[in-house]
Amino acid sequence: MPPASLPRRALAAFAALAALAALAAFPAHARAAGPLPGDLLIADRGGGRLLVISPQKTVVWSMQLTWKSPTGIHSKWADDAFVTPDHRNIIFNEEDNQAIDIVSIAGKKIVWTYGHPGVKGSAPGYLNTPDDAFQLPDGTVEVSDIVNQRVLFIDPHTKKIIRQYGTTGKRGHAPPRLLNAPDGAYPTPDGGLLVTEIGWGHGTTSFLDRIDAKGHLVYSIKTDMTYASDGNVTPDGNVIAVDYQKPGAIEIFSPAGKVLWRYRPTSGPGELNHPSNAIVLPNGNILVCDDWNDRVLVLDPRSQRILWSYGHLGRAGNGAGYLNIPDEVVFIPPSWHMHWGKGG
Repeated sequence: MPPASLPRRALAAFAALAALAALAAFPAHARAAGPLPGDLLIADRGGGRLLVISPQKTVVWSMQLTWKSPTGIHSKWADDAFVTPDHRNIIFNEEDNQAIDIVSIAGKKIVWTYGHPGVKGSAPGYLNTPDDAFQLPDGTVEVSDIVNQRVLFIDPHTKKIIRQYGTTGKRGHAPPRLLNAPDGAYPTPDGGLLVTEIGWGHGTTSFLDRIDAKGHLVYSIKTDMTYASDGNVTPDGNVIAVDYQKPGAIEIFSPAGKVLWRYRPTSGPGELNHPSNAIVLPNGNILVCDDWNDRVLVLDPRSQRILWSYGHLGRAGNGAGYLNIPDEVVFIPPSWHMHWGKGG
């Protein structure tokens, strides 16, 4: 913030310099393509379904999941979802149902499950509030087990835990030995993870921890967010995360922890309501899942304008063009050559 004592002209100059510094993270040449240069996978947790949406807003694939959501906003199904490395399956977590699943894209059926549905636990085979499950290139399943204070690496064949970060049942911030409610552990390009520690509870702090492929801490960013969610590494090596509250925010940090860019309207159609994740697209635009506003958005980081959206602001639904508390959105580049069959 500039000093309050600066004259008006100096304040204007300070604001202009700050704006230029923020825009430096988004070079113009990186934004040559359209607003959305590929399809989107959306985990629509309130609707209990998985959707794939094209840039033209057509549903190219969908799967309605059998179990309905329990009382409250969270679903037993489709809390977060990601495409597996072979591009044949989708892995997702049932945060309230204590399980993670892999479904076949072609067959639209569950082909693998870990956890005991409806039963919380910390013993082998059990989870407590699992979030953001991924399958790694070697087949290992990795999941953030929030209430158990750990990130697990699971052999897909034996279903045994072969590695973990955090200490089961012990809460603290000393990554990777101790974690404070990890709600996401996104794979990084170098084979490591970017772990987000929520720090649940009054007066706690959210951290973004980069851990390399050998399990060594590279850096830990202390955020100013109330509830940081789903931090991930941007194409240029910075970190993007969202603040899961109303009004919500998106921030991009340097590895040293400096805030390079922020999006946080406090009113109007651009205001976010409990956003759960955001990523920088290959063209430089920002993709964000705006959960409680029942939509996903593509933002121009320079003007902070909405360039593309799917869903209707604050109007939940399961019909064409509607979402119901989406909790994860994932970009699918054309280079993946996905085969979605007959769509919805």
